[in-house]
Amino acid sequence: MQLEFDGEIIHWRGPSPFYFIPVPDDESNAIKIIANQVTYGWGVIPVSVRIGNTDFTTSLFPKDGGYLVPVKVAVRKAENIDEGDTVSVTLDIEE
Repeated sequence: MQLEFDGEIIHWRGPSPFYFIPVPDDESNAIKIIANQVTYGWGVIPVSVRIGNTDFTTSLFPKDGGYLVPVKVAVRKAENIDEGDTVSVTLDIEE
């Protein structure tokens, strides 16, 4: 499954601060349909991601009925993006 969307980078100031892009509702609902087939536990789903010219792998985090895409420091630096920026995201989920 491949999904494309635009999203704003948010900063989560939890015990382990990190940057995420919330997956929009429609795309989150599409992921939920296959979630049980692709999760490796705790609802976490491995994905390949493309932001700009940067490809990376990560895992979607379930949050409040949707999903968050973690954005690694190396990706933020390579794409010169930060909290509040809106970026185009391509997600690939192997079914």
